[in-house]
Amino acid sequence: QVQLVESGGGLVQAGGSLRISCTAVGMIFRVNKMGWYRQAPGEQRELVASFASGEGTAYADSVKGRFTISGDHNGNSVNLQMSGLSPEDTAVYLCFADVTGYEGIVISTKSNTYWGKGTLVTVSR
Repeated sequence: QVQLVESGGGLVQAGGSLRISCTAVGMIFRVNKMGWYRQAPGEQRELVASFASGEGTAYADSVKGRFTISGDHNGNSVNLQMSGLSPEDTAVYLCFADVTGYEGIVISTKSNTYWGKGTLVTVSR
């Protein structure tokens, strides 16, 4: 089993900055893709930013130029640096990771997607 541990989140004023982080822990052979979704009350879940070894980085149009996703050298953690925040960015931010793990001691032939519990980002006016 794999768990995603999130940190950061909180309250920030409009125009401010905030950084949230996520680390994948467990029996991991490779993290294929990792990033963040967000979900505001009454809204559908939205992909915010992601990184994949074969694709590079991707951002929602609404956050381009304001958010930056980055990871560590092992590829099992990801950070989202958020700048120029507005109340429209208020949401629960959910870390996700597509992980190739193990079946016993053998590398699995398929990957699974895991989700963090979510961290709340609130942007005040």
